[in-house]
Amino acid sequence: MLSSSTLKNVLAKPFMPPVLFFAGVAYDTLTLTRIDRLQDNLLLLIGLLLLGLLIVLIGRLGIEPAPDREQLALLPSVVRWVLRARPYYPMAVQFLLGGLFSAYAIFYSRSASFTGTAIFFVLLVALLVGNEFLRDRLSSLRLLVSLYALVCFAFFTFFLPVMTGRMNAAIFLAGAGLSAVVTLRVVQLIYRNNPDRSKREAVGIALPAYALIGLLVGFYFLNWIPPVPLAMKFGGIYHEVKKVGDHFELSFERQWYQVWKRSDSTFPANGPVYCFTAVFAPVDLNVTIYHHWYFRAKNDKSFTHSDRIPIRINGGREGGYRASTFKQRLAPGDWRVDVETEDGRIVGRVSALVEESGAAPPSLRTVTY
Repeated sequence: MLSSSTLKNVLAKPFMPPVLFFAGVAYDTLTLTRIDRLQDNLLLLIGLLLLGLLIVLIGRLGIEPAPDREQLALLPSVVRWVLRARPYYPMAVQFLLGGLFSAYAIFYSRSASFTGTAIFFVLLVALLVGNEFLRDRLSSLRLLVSLYALVCFAFFTFFLPVMTGRMNAAIFLAGAGLSAVVTLRVVQLIYRNNPDRSKREAVGIALPAYALIGLLVGFYFLNWIPPVPLAMKFGGIYHEVKKVGDHFELSFERQWYQVWKRSDSTFPANGPVYCFTAVFAPVDLNVTIYHHWYFRAKNDKSFTHSDRIPIRINGGREGGYRASTFKQRLAPGDWRVDVETEDGRIVGRVSALVEESGAAPPSLRTVTY
């Protein structure tokens, strides 16, 4: 069994921070299952509460004079323990921030696509990695409050749709507003009963956090924030899609050696083209998504709108709500289908190339989903 001194020596090794970092990310990846799971959301909420409490303690201890030995002896044992643990607060804050950023990166990665919505996901990943180098800067109250506003924003903007069963701009703005209220309350608790500190100092601490929330709201209206809690589990383009009982039969070209192939990418111009998707939504969340078809001729530089087909999905199914749309006699060129929310944020994207009709019909294989 390891002694306490041996354990301290091991933890002091320079390779331990990256080891613990990747171990924490792997743990979150394995344990965080569904974004609507009550246990996962409670853990995130507890992390937010503990982080807020630590920031309040760091702020208050930073602006109040430290008690001398005689005053310390008269304080309750809990207060003495809180004061003695003060050197470990930055490490605890770093641990909580790392856990929250890791969880958010996992949840948002499931909704982010290789479009503008990836910007917010990249920001979370950057903060997740950068958190490992922030320990010396976590004594800055302005930075702490701004980071707290960010983790609150990332939580409430997907937690409210899960709880209310609605997903629209009003719910998103309510989540952003709730983040601002919680952040303001943390600042108020820091400066509570401190008449020697001016309101200007408190405003200076809160202003960057509010500016950050405002910037993220702007990201939303630019469609740069992934449409959590929606996530595309599967998507592809097929020659034919049939629903048989509780399953869908998907037909596409595949040679015997193409075991990795799951859908088609090239189609003849004279046949139908089907887009099949499975989109996960939390329980009780019933929303409308769209298959937005775009076309680009071979000599064009940009895609143009062709059709936008609504699909009403019901949440709760682990593998996602399955649906398909199709079009016939497509013009030769590049085609793509963006799976969008009502406000235009992209859940996923599939694409295909339509060519002039060949002489022989394709030989199709069928899989079940």
